Amino acid sequence: MFGESHDLAIEFPKYKEIIHDLKMNDRHFARLFDEHEEVDAQLNRIEQGIEAHADEFVESLKLRRLHLKDELYGLVKQATNQA
Repeated sequence: MFGESHDLAIEFPKYKEIIHDLKMNDRHFARLFDEHEEVDAQLNRIEQGIEAHADEFVESLKLRRLHLKDELYGLVKQATNQA
């Protein structure tokens, strides 16, 4: 949706501390997190009309953001179970 935040700390407030800890201590998580943030920022610029791209490209970005979010959530849950 337009203007909807996809920030992981907002979508998963219960895991805010774990997300922060993983960003600081897990390179793989940090890389995926940064990519998620970049894709989300690009989608926000497109939704705001700052950038224009073909619908197929926009849909591929949305799909990539979803896959990244799923992978990041899996890593968060794994870290939660290990704690």
